[in-house]
Parts: sequence; structure tokens; C-alpha cells
Amino acid sequence: MADSIDKKVKLIWDFRGPAAARTAEHHEKHLVEFMEAQGLNTEMTGCDHLNEMYSMAYLVVEEVEVENLRKLLKPHRGQIFKP
Repeated sequence: MADSIDKKVKLIWDFRGPAAARTAEHHEKHLVEFMEAQGLNTEMTGCDHLNEMYSMAYLVVEEVEVENLRKLLKPHRGQIFKP
């Protein structure tokens, strides 16, 4: 069983409407820039395009980082990350 320090959380920003895909991709770029500026891991970012009107940008972080990043980045939601 993994320690709680090994748990990862997927922070998610949802975008809806005709520009959802472009907006999610643009938001991901800002997430990468923020993480690089903070000296944090940027390997686990991305976008999921669920349909033409709904896309999401996401960032996967260690569980211990969630509280601080939630305050700074204000994700819409989060979930336990399972690779």
C-alpha cells in the first residue's frame, strides 16, 4: 500500500462552449508557466476534449501540494489520480 505522500491529485478546470478546446489548451500553457516559475513538476499537465462543446485542462500534483495550489490556482474540481 502506498503512503499518502505518494498519492496524486488531478486538479481540473472545465471549459464549455464553442471555444472550449482552445480555451483549455491556452489555460494549460498558463499552468505549465506557473509550475515552472514555482520550480514544480510540469510533466503531468494536459487537456481532454470530451466533445465539441466541453474540454478540460488539468494538472496532476502530489497530494501534499493540493491545499496551497487550490488557493493559488482555483481549480473547478479535483479527483484522486489513478494512472
